[in-house]
Amino acid sequence: MTAPIALFDVKAQQALIREDLDRRIAAVLDSGRFINGPEVAELEEKLATFAGCAHAVGVSSGTDALQIAMMAEGIGPGDAVFLPAFTYTATAEVPLVLGATPIFVDVEAATFNIDIADLEARIAAVKKDGRLRPRAVVGVDLFGLPANWTAIEAICARDGMFALDDAAQAFGASLGNRRLGCWAHATALSFYPTKTLGAYGDGGALLTNDADRAELYRSLRTHGEGKTRYAVDRTGMNGRLDTLQATILLAKMTLFEGELAQRKRLGAAYDAALSGHVGVQATPAGAENAYGLYTIRLPDAATRARVQAALSEQKIGSGIYYPKPLHHQPAYAAHHAGCIAGGPAPLRVSEALCGQVLSLPMHPYMSEADATRAAAVVIGAL
Repeated sequence: MTAPIALFDVKAQQALIREDLDRRIAAVLDSGRFINGPEVAELEEKLATFAGCAHAVGVSSGTDALQIAMMAEGIGPGDAVFLPAFTYTATAEVPLVLGATPIFVDVEAATFNIDIADLEARIAAVKKDGRLRPRAVVGVDLFGLPANWTAIEAICARDGMFALDDAAQAFGASLGNRRLGCWAHATALSFYPTKTLGAYGDGGALLTNDADRAELYRSLRTHGEGKTRYAVDRTGMNGRLDTLQATILLAKMTLFEGELAQRKRLGAAYDAALSGHVGVQATPAGAENAYGLYTIRLPDAATRARVQAALSEQKIGSGIYYPKPLHHQPAYAAHHAGCIAGGPAPLRVSEALCGQVLSLPMHPYMSEADATRAAAVVIGAL
């Protein structure tokens, strides 16, 4: 009988590091330092070193990383935050929580990442409308592929906007020989269990080269704390990374480089098998995909349903990320409709992709033969 292939596998890795995990967790339990223990600082140092940036600040989730970064910039009512319509809800909900207005931008059909020409057009439309101030661009490195950070940084520098990298799915990716974490003013990471570097619960981090921002992030994650615990300098939040998650991530980082290399091999195996049969996420020159997900584009929803059924029959996992663009979600639709007088331009690529995309198994504990087998089932179902 042919073995199943899971969409994600968070158990295989554990067998390799279980002894180390048990030792590290026992040390935390013995110490009793469950919040801001020394393991958090150790993890922050290792994250910064890996990414090649100056500072890392551990926080409670990827969503809280986005929120802390925007709070630090004073983003709120009257501010426009530009972000792709084809991404997870966390990217859009944070501006609304802070009172700002998300401006949804279309994505490229080839890369699934933010379309720079459409971004420019929507910035111009917001300026012309005059009700909102362009304040920030959140680039999302979707499925592990870096966004066009050279262009985004140039636009933000020109217009005095904050550049925030949502690299939740892409830790380990690089652009122009610089790992994510060195681009933008700040980079938000998620350590949700299925991410490229995942904890056994929620967790996240902010990476930056700006010492003042890093200091502010540390204050905001701890209720706006100042130099002492009960000196409250600003309104913050409870956004700390707990010590147990930090120590789990430290154990996992011993395997991380090898896991990224295997993800790259799997991506190449999928590309070789599937190119010419289905749409695959195009990797621009100079970019290196971390393959948080491997996602293909099919002709339509009916074909996708047929392919997904064929995969399921062979016990091969799959997933749809994402079935609806954010501007069609009830939580955002009214904000989107009223963000520009006369209504914003259509987001046709984002809308089309939501009916076409399908994610295939991608984790470092499957083989290239597994990828080739999954690809064969896809091709056979077309």
